[in-house]
Amino acid sequence: MNSYKRLKKKKGYITALAPMEGITDSSFRQVLCNIGRPDIFFTEFLSVEGFCSKGREQVSHRLHLSKKERPVIVQLWGNIPEYYAETVRYVKKLRPAGIDINIGCSVRDVLSGGRGSALIKDRELVKRILDTVRGEAGRIPVSVKTRLGYDDIDINGWIRFLLELKLDLITIHGRISKDGYSTPSNWEKIAECATLRDEISPDTLIIGNGDVKNLEQGKEYVKKYGVDGFMVGRGILNNPWLFSGREEISKEERIDILIKHFEIFEKVWRGKKPFNSQKKYIKAYICNFDGANELRKELMKCDSFEEIQKVIML
Repeated sequence: MNSYKRLKKKKGYITALAPMEGITDSSFRQVLCNIGRPDIFFTEFLSVEGFCSKGREQVSHRLHLSKKERPVIVQLWGNIPEYYAETVRYVKKLRPAGIDINIGCSVRDVLSGGRGSALIKDRELVKRILDTVRGEAGRIPVSVKTRLGYDDIDINGWIRFLLELKLDLITIHGRISKDGYSTPSNWEKIAECATLRDEISPDTLIIGNGDVKNLEQGKEYVKKYGVDGFMVGRGILNNPWLFSGREEISKEERIDILIKHFEIFEKVWRGKKPFNSQKKYIKAYICNFDGANELRKELMKCDSFEEIQKVIML
């Protein structure tokens, strides 16, 4: 039984945090471990081309993993099988819970290079990549995060193709590549993927992704749509306590967690990441209490952890 199935066996479903560039790094994952963590974390997506270049140091920070964050799945992206092989040989040393291939990103620059969800249009290359990764990964589970299709929903073509590869896990974002977030995630179609899975590859776990706003909604979707778990993306910035199931968080706790976040950031990233890269979290923590807007405005003016502390103490 692989690690994914063991996690599902514990409570009947799996919760996961989506890989989000510039958001779900090690410091934020460590914060979530203190206030309500998912069953599985994903790293920010790591470019195999970047990792195999002279610029390795500029991307390798995505592989920073602390013990408390585990289990963590390392997500890779790119379109050159040989670079996947080299990257996986290194990643194996980190003993991740799994290795995931990003075939879901729809950022224009990623698509223009034939990467991310553009790979949906090149099944032969996808198979070469997955064969390469599985060959190097050994016993480490291999998975894919994808969309329902590229130009159109393509369950009987694209999703069937992935299922026939007998992957350990497939995360399905309920949109096609060209859809923006204004298009609702299509969980009815995710359910069709789960039904097809039962026919083709019963051992492959399916995680649904898209528009999950709280824990109860995610649990409801697992039952309603026949998936093995759910993944949360943008919703975590609306409520970092989401996986705990708690909705009412006191002002005092919100401020304490903000301080904790910056303490972890200073320890892990000081001198490596700009301080301003953390300001997005201020809005996530400092909200839903009297005076939150005013405090948030003052905190956003800060340029150091020391300044943050001074504002909090006023």
